[in-house]
Amino acid sequence: MAVTLPEPVLAQYERFSLYNSPYPAHDGGCAIDLYPGTLVDGRTTAAPSPVAGTVRETRTVRAPPKPYAPEHDHLILLEPADSSPLAGLTVRILHVEPSVEAGDVVERGASLGRLVRAGFFAPWVDNHLHVGVRVPEQNPYRASGSLPIELGASIRPLTWDGTGRVVSTGDTYAVLDAPTHPEPGAGFVGVRADGGGVLDGGLPHYDGGGLLERDVGTETVVSLNGDRLGVADGRTITWDNVTVTANGEAITGLSLFCARDGDFGAKLICPDRSFAVGERVQVRVRSSDRV
Repeated sequence: MAVTLPEPVLAQYERFSLYNSPYPAHDGGCAIDLYPGTLVDGRTTAAPSPVAGTVRETRTVRAPPKPYAPEHDHLILLEPADSSPLAGLTVRILHVEPSVEAGDVVERGASLGRLVRAGFFAPWVDNHLHVGVRVPEQNPYRASGSLPIELGASIRPLTWDGTGRVVSTGDTYAVLDAPTHPEPGAGFVGVRADGGGVLDGGLPHYDGGGLLERDVGTETVVSLNGDRLGVADGRTITWDNVTVTANGEAITGLSLFCARDGDFGAKLICPDRSFAVGERVQVRVRSSDRV
């Protein structure tokens, strides 16, 4: 059994990813991270609810200790309204400090509270809602156990030759100006694999990734610009033992996701390497035995 998130649900958020996480809850695309974006002044936005429904419970949960995040996170359980396509299921949401409580009725898009950083995040990860959907009899507190998520919105694959100029940087990442969203706000886009489909996930710093918008069987080789990335079984990719390089030097990896905003571009994960804004970069993927 799988559940489908319709386009109006996904369109509330600037970005999403099914696979860009190291946690088992995302295995097989059984959870989705939804990124609402930021306000004009750069403050973190409120957390828009993915569905209309009734708050079943909120609780504080422990998180891995990290120097940049508190040792706790928050869990919100929602029972979707009868009119929701997810009616009869339980929606499980993390990384939101709730402004709601048990018994509250919320509309789709209404704020559930304040997005927070958590020890579950790597330092290069932006604030987001982690969302899973499961049947009522499934334990709602365990990390794993949610249903596979299908996307009710199409994603436009963008061909990318692996090059671009740096447009922004942080302590652990750099963002390139390519590939460019051809119609910002008009729909979701992602990086196209050589044989078609959209790449999703942390390459290779998380164990695996996803190949969206393409039906494949088992043992399908996935590549980018002729560089082999791994093997897909259905939509799930197991990365090969590879290293991402930028201008010939190894970096931690690439962050691959789907976005509808105009700032879409390849995101280099590089906590041990700095890039200057305006610097031209060529990205390749090599077998780790050859680097």
